[in-house]
Amino acid sequence: MKILIIRFSSIGDIVLTTPVARCLKLQIPNAEIHFCTKRMYQSLIETNPYIDYCHCLDDSLPNLIRRLYREQYDCVIDLHNNLRTKLIKLTLRTYSYTINKRNIRKWLYIRLKLNSMPDEHIVDRYMATLKPLKINNDGLGLDYFIPDSARVTKDQLPFTHQQAYIAYAIGGQHATKRLPLARIIELCRQLNQPIILLGSPEDREVGEAVQQELGDQLIFNACGLYSLNQSASLLQQARIVFSHDTGLMHIAAALKKPIYSIWGNTTPQLGMYPYKTPHIIVENKNLGCRPCSKIGYQSCPRQHFRCMSDLPFNFVLPSINTQPTNVHYQ
Repeated sequence: MKILIIRFSSIGDIVLTTPVARCLKLQIPNAEIHFCTKRMYQSLIETNPYIDYCHCLDDSLPNLIRRLYREQYDCVIDLHNNLRTKLIKLTLRTYSYTINKRNIRKWLYIRLKLNSMPDEHIVDRYMATLKPLKINNDGLGLDYFIPDSARVTKDQLPFTHQQAYIAYAIGGQHATKRLPLARIIELCRQLNQPIILLGSPEDREVGEAVQQELGDQLIFNACGLYSLNQSASLLQQARIVFSHDTGLMHIAAALKKPIYSIWGNTTPQLGMYPYKTPHIIVENKNLGCRPCSKIGYQSCPRQHFRCMSDLPFNFVLPSINTQPTNVHYQ
């Protein structure tokens, strides 16, 4: 059986599809699994042993559709459900199964604060798409496969960070998902353990400011220095991971790391919290304006940004020689 999975973006969303690929591959005899995504996310797919081939969207959707049409798929699993995927399904003219994005419920929750969202992780929503194929969730969580060439060894790190360290993913696609600089500094000072800051080149300036304030002994600013797979290698070796609601959080979940998950304008009730890994949710629950978006903004719509500026850091962090004992599965 030849199956096409479609999820164009982004990092976290693609990592969250990995149980779908694994369960299809292992539960359907002789299944051939293809995955379609944007070119920039190809590295997330090409090392996955449960995916046989990756088709990439470059600039031309018609060219992609022509390539897909030649494959003659038995069915399409649409985990993106937008106009482009509708055009693909219309052209391929085969069986298709499409995720229910709960858009009406999301709108009610975000705009009117009427929360009718089911207690359902997005992964379980992805897996529900496969019910007609009689595919079951194996409960093994997310997958992330780091190629050997991307592994970062401890001796490649500063001496101060070659033993135990905390990884902190300081990035986020939208500003309202990220702690302001002053609060990042406050959090890192409170942690008071060797910390590796992870993020994109765009996050490097913030990382430099944190490092300048707290010193090289405490902070190693790795933002922009490593590829995504190398950053995953650093997450894998971390004792604990702190992260905003961003792709590296889901990679950390795939690597089964204990996570302190920091939430601003979005909320875990939208179904994107760390999956099948020990974690603590750090959020400000005393605001009637959350969530104000399902993705985020470049600035707070109400100009106060209290979801991050008033966020309490009242969690208990275990000592450097012990593993977290107060984290939980959600």
